[in-house]
Amino acid sequence: MNDIFASLESEVRSYSRTWPTTFDKAGGSWLYGEDGTPYLDFFAGAGALNYGHNNPLLKRKLIEYIERDGVTHGLDQATVAKREFLETVDEKLLKPRGLDYKVQFPGPTGTNSVESALKLVRKITGRESIISFTNAFHGMTLGSLSVTGNSMKRGGAGIPLVHSTPMPYDNYFDGQYPDFLYFERLLEDSGSGLNEPAAVIVETLQGEGGINSSRPEWLRGLRELCDKHGMLLIVDDVQMGCGRTGPFFSFEEAGITPDIVCLSKSIGGYGMPLALTLIKSEHDVWEPGEHNGTFRGNNPAFVTASEALKLYWSDDSLQQSTIAKGERIGQVIGEIADKYEGGVAKGRGLARGLGFEDPETAGKISKAAFDRKLILETSGPQSEVIKIMPPLTLSDEELEQGLQIIVDSVQAVLA
Repeated sequence: MNDIFASLESEVRSYSRTWPTTFDKAGGSWLYGEDGTPYLDFFAGAGALNYGHNNPLLKRKLIEYIERDGVTHGLDQATVAKREFLETVDEKLLKPRGLDYKVQFPGPTGTNSVESALKLVRKITGRESIISFTNAFHGMTLGSLSVTGNSMKRGGAGIPLVHSTPMPYDNYFDGQYPDFLYFERLLEDSGSGLNEPAAVIVETLQGEGGINSSRPEWLRGLRELCDKHGMLLIVDDVQMGCGRTGPFFSFEEAGITPDIVCLSKSIGGYGMPLALTLIKSEHDVWEPGEHNGTFRGNNPAFVTASEALKLYWSDDSLQQSTIAKGERIGQVIGEIADKYEGGVAKGRGLARGLGFEDPETAGKISKAAFDRKLILETSGPQSEVIKIMPPLTLSDEELEQGLQIIVDSVQAVLA
């Protein structure tokens, strides 16, 4: 690898250490090294490339927009590109699902959306405390870190992270206790010392936390608990939204309606920065300019985002293929987990995990996969889970090719 990365780039770099090659081009489910070596991508930009690299259908719209001198940077000014995007969101996402949300553009990344949601629930309720969950990940800025579980990431803050309380995520105690036993007892006991929460923030499937999927009935129970105790419900769908679990929103299967939804990563369609905060209409109590950001209006991303919604969310074909491909991965990793003691297969849709008792195993498998030209990340508090997140648009042939490499890599490490 070119020494400029080692000599000039900060030590904080991480993915470049996991996959030590210099990439140059990308298309669909593939990344290419500068020497032309193809790598099958089962990482998909950590979920930012659900429609693949340089999707040709989205690229065409983007090039046309740039060539006609469409507005690139517009803060939160009204533009033609933003109008078309909002109309498309209304037509393709909100109206078909009977959702009454206002759309906020909080800034370009997922953590901007989470920060805006945390600020807004405190403004609405007049309360400070937020409930988060064990192994949650919500972003790297201070508010988002305060509701994140990972001790290494929290430690990076360098100051106390306060005004939030973690609760056990679904199946944290392996089914030994009823759902919300601890949480509900603390809420109802005037001697518990729990600050009255403004809101609960939850991922319906924890990506960075280890591909931990919550059950629909657990999410419904959480919604009921929020209603009973006057807490707002924020669903962080930054990584698991935009079809990653099958439906567009990861909470649809549970039949719940969050008060606020955080979206980013693949919402822009093409991998360009864009984030949305969806707010139930009655909760949109912001003063003009009370939350802002220089790059909250990324107009080229509006263009590709609109096109992605029209192409992929006008019917349920992508949803059905995501579920089917996910079940195929589930079948293969289930067989692997059965074969090796302590193995566990997790996840749903095209967010799948393969965990092992020895926390170093997943990292070794990731390296063995890279040697076989497959990009595969790890997740979980000790990086003990192989994280399988290919583009949703990958072909059946690419899926089988990647699965074979995973099988071979596991065998190479554990044989």
